[in-house]
Amino acid sequence: MSYEMVQVMVMTMSTATPPRPGPASLPHSPAPAPGSAPVGPGGSPDTPRVRRVIGWRVRFAALSLIWGFSFLFIKVGTDSFAPFQVTFGRLLFGTAVIAIALVWKRERLPRGLRTWGHLAVAAFLLNALPFSLFAYSELTIPSTLAGICNATSPLWGMLLSFVALSEDRPTRRRVAGVGIGFLGVLTVLGAWQGFSGLDVTGTAMALLASLSYPVGWIYVRRTLAGGSHSHLSLTGTQLLLATVQLAVVTPLFTSMPTSFPLWPLLAVVVLGALGTGLAILLQYGVVAEVGPTIGAMVTYFIPVIATAAGVTLLGEPLSWNTPVGAVVILAGAALTQSKPWKSRKRGGSGGRKAEADTTDPATAPQPTPVPTPAPAPAQP
Repeated sequence: MSYEMVQVMVMTMSTATPPRPGPASLPHSPAPAPGSAPVGPGGSPDTPRVRRVIGWRVRFAALSLIWGFSFLFIKVGTDSFAPFQVTFGRLLFGTAVIAIALVWKRERLPRGLRTWGHLAVAAFLLNALPFSLFAYSELTIPSTLAGICNATSPLWGMLLSFVALSEDRPTRRRVAGVGIGFLGVLTVLGAWQGFSGLDVTGTAMALLASLSYPVGWIYVRRTLAGGSHSHLSLTGTQLLLATVQLAVVTPLFTSMPTSFPLWPLLAVVVLGALGTGLAILLQYGVVAEVGPTIGAMVTYFIPVIATAAGVTLLGEPLSWNTPVGAVVILAGAALTQSKPWKSRKRGGSGGRKAEADTTDPATAPQPTPVPTPAPAPAQP
């Protein structure tokens, strides 16, 4: 859901300052100049070696739960509100949380029309469009299927990177991973049954939402990489612009709700405040502490949690091909991100630094957050 936002913003800062040697150095996150204080998740200096009150494993588990349950919240929200209204609500409450963080850290929004223009496009591709598509898709498909479709983002990203990013060369391992992943998609959709009982429109919307994330990642990589703004300020601006976009579109296609039922309203609030707001802040900390490779692994837990939540709490049906196909999709996605054994052996056992070096933000598995997410997780 929101993870794609976090990963993109980390990537845009990658050339702003020279890397800092040591295990904490990350290839796709900003490192402070020599002699400066370490940079915290929000892009502002932290005091050296500040101990985390909550361990990264606890925050990682919280992220998995938040983004996994996001599809359930979307389903509950669309029971009483129009999809555009659900999307607008989640962006509004998510932006409010990030705004509070910006004020707390005393950070300013970026300046320059060019930066705001690129962020407006990123807001559409990474937030407004995929969030709306997922909300519309869940009118006709189960939240479990939407969560599994979200896991195809790294597969789309790998295919697009072969075409759009000259530095990403196809390898047999990556091509095999993409092939296995899409075999899993066909398994989930029941291709051997002629896709019987499948809502084509809803499924296509969920897959298109998953495709929108890597398109946005590549766009940001080409236009905003190397900037000097903090991650938090860029993310806050992106969410703000996405909220404005939905504020314009929503009244044109929906009417004012006549009632505000408690549970759907709470679902939208939680979806925005936690899945699109708090989760971004949590993910910043995880990525900064243990690296983007471990941070990206949250993607593999999202469809599992989304399926469990949909089946147990919403009573959604589950056939054998859905979990089997999901496992195949995740296996393919993991294969596209893995390194050959010889390469890993040459890298030695350099701990978290060596592990962090295996992830490319343009093709890393993202939830879209949710969430974005993101990051984010994307972000669903």
